[in-house]
Amino acid sequence: MYRESSAFSPLEKLVLDYSVTMTQTPVEVSDELFAALRANFNEAQMVELTAAIAWENYRARFNHAFGVEAQGFSDGAYHPLPERSRETHGLQKE
Repeated sequence: MYRESSAFSPLEKLVLDYSVTMTQTPVEVSDELFAALRANFNEAQMVELTAAIAWENYRARFNHAFGVEAQGFSDGAYHPLPERSRETHGLQKE
């Protein structure tokens, strides 16, 4: 869905592609994807980005294994886009 949305820049879509790839099992980041990322990020930034994605994957899998569910801390901490805005950004109706 994010690939077709105008809500994300090309670089943001590239980072999302990387995140999706790193979340899959097995993790298989293509040379093309890595090269595209390296064209935008230096080595330190790549390490930080990769570590952040890996950390979130670790937390999600750890919590799932122990049956840890959301504690409700973020309930109400988001605001859904108005219908017109959702359509403008290519997002589907909920």
